[in-house]
Amino acid sequence: MTTIVDEKTLKSLIDALAVSPDNLPLSLTVFRESKRLHGIDQAIQHLSHVKSEAVTNIEDQLVIAEAFLEAGLPEKTKQFCMSDTPATHLLLCKTELACGKPEQAKVHYQQAIQASSALQDKTLEARLGIADHEHQESRPKLKVIANDDTNITELKRIIAPTEKTVTFADVGGLSEVKKQIHKKIILPYQKPSLFQRFRKRVGGGILLYGPPGCGKTLLARATAGECQAKFFNIELADILDMYIGESEKRLHTVFEQARNQSPAVIFFDEVEAIGGKRQYSRESTSSKLVSQFLSELDGFAQNNHGVLVLASTNVPWAIDSAFLRPGRFDRLIFIPPPDQTARENILNILLKDRPIERNLDLASLAKITSGFSGADLQNVVETAIDNAIEDSISSQEDVLLSQQHLQQAMKEVKATTIDWLTSARNYAKYANESGLYNDVLSFMKKHGKH
Repeated sequence: MTTIVDEKTLKSLIDALAVSPDNLPLSLTVFRESKRLHGIDQAIQHLSHVKSEAVTNIEDQLVIAEAFLEAGLPEKTKQFCMSDTPATHLLLCKTELACGKPEQAKVHYQQAIQASSALQDKTLEARLGIADHEHQESRPKLKVIANDDTNITELKRIIAPTEKTVTFADVGGLSEVKKQIHKKIILPYQKPSLFQRFRKRVGGGILLYGPPGCGKTLLARATAGECQAKFFNIELADILDMYIGESEKRLHTVFEQARNQSPAVIFFDEVEAIGGKRQYSRESTSSKLVSQFLSELDGFAQNNHGVLVLASTNVPWAIDSAFLRPGRFDRLIFIPPPDQTARENILNILLKDRPIERNLDLASLAKITSGFSGADLQNVVETAIDNAIEDSISSQEDVLLSQQHLQQAMKEVKATTIDWLTSARNYAKYANESGLYNDVLSFMKKHGKH
């Protein structure tokens, strides 16, 4: 608890300092209390007798240097800036600026933020004349698209395949799922002659289902990467249009462009938004869009030209049964929450190239995160990074991401797959006549989720 010093006590401290002028802790105490009661101009005189060579503690050096700078005595400030710390360089920057030497100030500022990015100060950069473009190399580039013709711009965006290639190496865990995809999807692309010999079709529709955040979209992109195929990532907003008939035209355009650029993978995220059960739709336009979707799938079943249609859903029980017939989305793959080995693998991928402490115990973290999806684990890492950044700002030096940061984040983040598994359990037990949810039942039996 901080003791509040009154005028009488301060006078006693000043008298004691006169007897022991070399007592540095007493000098600093008198300075602080005098500043609180009378302001910097009167308080600074209690530090004027302090010799820089007598101050060996870096924190004390900075306190005294900042005091002289605040008092408008930059030359005295320099005498106490003896260390080579980021905070010292930042103080020297402000000192040189006060002396009218912006170029020297800029040098010290760059040294400070290179050593500790937590010290970056946009207001100070403006005073130093550091332009925004001098920091742009480390920032993501933003692509601005003029919205002069919405229809043309949107159509081009929809039919443009994703440029960045992702492979299975970028997907943590899911080894069994990867084996299924390799067998059912990748091999037909790699050995088309063999499959044609056995009259086995190449392409068609595959539905990925499971709890949210478990990597369905990333797995779809990785599948396209493994097949060396172009990847078209289609979302609901890409298709739906307020004008009658436009949504169907957009959907048809997507399929046509994919066929023209084969080998290609079309991926429909949250496909239930487009292919939901028609009996629940009140609008005829929604029913027409479902019918158009089915028509496109039927066309591809007969003449797909090496185009694979992938879709994902968190609610497979909401998909219109017509989508699951042979020749459409007749191959279903369950994407479960990651197991312990997969969770550790995911954490390693998420922490790659991050400023972390050596020898983090990710195995113990993976052990206590049962039921966490990949997205949940990413949330843990991002929360831990927020804590590390906060510590960096508080300490004014770059702090590495530590085990303590991760453990603290674990207290704030909860698993999000539990609700999904509860709903899926009911469907798997009571609405599984066709065997659609056999994989879900196997997963729950293995992991004791009854």
